[in-house]
Amino acid sequence: MIKVLVVDDHAVVRSGLSFVINSQEDMTVVADAADGLEAYLETERHTPDVILMDLSMPPGENGLVTTKRIKENFPFTKILILTMHDDEEYLFRALKLGATGYILKNAKDEELLDAIRVLQQGETYIYPKVTTALVRQFLAHNNGEEVSNSYVQLSNREQEVLPLIALGYGNKEIANKLCISVKTVETHKSNIMSKLDLSTRAEIVKYAIKKNLIDL
Repeated sequence: MIKVLVVDDHAVVRSGLSFVINSQEDMTVVADAADGLEAYLETERHTPDVILMDLSMPPGENGLVTTKRIKENFPFTKILILTMHDDEEYLFRALKLGATGYILKNAKDEELLDAIRVLQQGETYIYPKVTTALVRQFLAHNNGEEVSNSYVQLSNREQEVLPLIALGYGNKEIANKLCISVKTVETHKSNIMSKLDLSTRAEIVKYAIKKNLIDL
């Protein structure tokens, strides 16, 4: 049996995915998690073969940060990013951090199940619609063009801070949530605005909405 961990901040999504997976004879959901921290703890507890990992789980740790943490400590666990983001920035960032698969949430059940089996066999699965990003990246490099990947310039911590700013949390609240100092939050905020070429909180909010980093 392929042991699967389902990670998503929406309970109804977790329930639906668990129902589909548990209906298969060769796989079972051993646990589910609502955020990155819970996902890491469940990975420690159950050592799943495959993790279905959502990217945006505000205000908790996002899927990219969690993917990196899990792969560093559980290298044999395969991580399938399951997201709404049809965006090459997320795709390349996820693969760089250790994900072995990438599929969109609008994929059919059969495609999701096939992806889980492909990962279990030690191969990489990229949803066909997303492969256009790979082709675009390849062509851009061959033509000597620079691909704009502003989001991937952010550090893991900056990627955690950005959606919290967009959701309206103050520096002190963010510091308490992430167990860091207010001064560190201010530094991250300054770096974010510099790297993304943003000058106001309103622009941060617009950027976060455009990139689906926050759930309105």
